[in-house]
Amino acid sequence: RDLEILAKLLENQGLEVHTALDATHALELLKSSDFDLVFLGSEGYETLLKIKDHPRTNPIPVLITTAPDQLDEAVHFLEAGAEDYLSKPFHAVLLRARVMASLEKKALGEAGLRHLQAVEETQRRLQGELSEAARYVRSILPEPIEHPLQIDWKYSPSSELGGDAFGYHSIDEEHFAIYLLDVCGHGVAASLLSVTAINMIRSGALPNTDFRDPSAVLAALNLAFPMERQNGMYFTIWHGIYHTPSRTLRHGSGGHPPALLISGSESSRLHSPGMIIGAMPDSRFETHTCPVPEGATLFVLCDGCYEIQNAGGGMVAFEEFEAFMRQNGQEPNGLGKLFAWVKKRQ
Repeated sequence: RDLEILAKLLENQGLEVHTALDATHALELLKSSDFDLVFLGSEGYETLLKIKDHPRTNPIPVLITTAPDQLDEAVHFLEAGAEDYLSKPFHAVLLRARVMASLEKKALGEAGLRHLQAVEETQRRLQGELSEAARYVRSILPEPIEHPLQIDWKYSPSSELGGDAFGYHSIDEEHFAIYLLDVCGHGVAASLLSVTAINMIRSGALPNTDFRDPSAVLAALNLAFPMERQNGMYFTIWHGIYHTPSRTLRHGSGGHPPALLISGSESSRLHSPGMIIGAMPDSRFETHTCPVPEGATLFVLCDGCYEIQNAGGGMVAFEEFEAFMRQNGQEPNGLGKLFAWVKKRQ
């Protein structure tokens, strides 16, 4: 009798109603069709548990019908996952209010779930695109070589796409170029700028530039990449040209950390004055020259190699980094030791 009254009241409110006389029938209906709301009597506790235990029926809100003196029992149902309860005898206005509240809550939950799924899908797609971009950046890095110079490198990107890139190539039979740049910030824009700049150096696509002169290359890059045309981004760069016959290295810097030339227990910081690339169109850059002793090792690095926190929470001084490199840099696994030293302090 209560079931018939409830069904009639719900139909009078314009709702489509399906009834089941036992738990087995009810569960079969719920699993085979889409329902927005379920009513259970006070004897339906086990049915409620089965509804909440199945992934298809779990999201459906369940309302419990109870006698006025069965509040403790209603609480028991609510603790098991019921959405709300309604005391008998049923009042049409109160019934409508409870039904509409439950349906609106379900609709909001479904909308939130769809939004979350859309966000997750977008994040997966973006992560895939970023991973592809990272693979591309890595693919343009030159392979380690043995001739005419022995060159090896260590590249460990962060969780974000960054603006660090480097390269080296022969200009002619006597001159060999080595360069590393670091675009400010992170993300796709920084990575695109670094790749573009590296490709321009590598391809010699800077007009009227003597690529055997580091200061000339830096000046040309400074004119080619003004900050106002790069969304406010700039980059630093170290650029060197090794002259094989004379064993001399010409180098210039645009706001970049010094390279280290290590020979035995001695080290030299290779640095020259120069503004960051793109800041001022009339910036001047200098080319410095130094001899390269036989057996020496040149380390060209980004600031991530030494801008790390020490045990006291402060930044590692460049002098500490330089001392470590003097001791370990020329060993066969010098780069590996540097990488482990940096990771240990992160």
